[in-house]
Amino acid sequence: MSQIRTPRLLLRRAEEGDLSALHGIMSDPVAMKYWSTPPHVDLDVTRRWLASMIEAPAEISDDYIVERDGQVIGKLGAWRLPEIGFLLSRAAWGQGYGREALRAFIAHAFAGRTDHLTADVDPDNAASLALLAGAGFVETGRAAQTWQLGDTWCDSVYLRLDRDR
Repeated sequence: MSQIRTPRLLLRRAEEGDLSALHGIMSDPVAMKYWSTPPHVDLDVTRRWLASMIEAPAEISDDYIVERDGQVIGKLGAWRLPEIGFLLSRAAWGQGYGREALRAFIAHAFAGRTDHLTADVDPDNAASLALLAGAGFVETGRAAQTWQLGDTWCDSVYLRLDRDR
């Protein structure tokens, strides 16, 4: 399936034309605070990131651009199944778009792609932890210093959602 529709959103495959909008999100240090890379310093960094999303093999990746009224507001999906990730523009925060997109993706993934989903979240990222908990994800563990972002080591909270929950 190349598109997932919700009442307010369209989740669709990434395209080269998404570059500018994604760079606007991915160059924002506040939006990128808990992402796995530093904010993108120039368009070439985002171009390479977008190319990897477009070229990811469909058998292991199920990733989507999130649109609202024809405007890119973020990305959500599984770069590598079953682990999900999401990133939304700050302008989209607090309006329920993350919850709406996540629920639609979960239904899509459980309709045939996988029997479970996982997430790795920084324990300080209260908004993402609440979003995932609201969708039924449960904590399965924690670990210290699991990845390094610049000079800072980050910890992880591991979460899982099984299809039968």
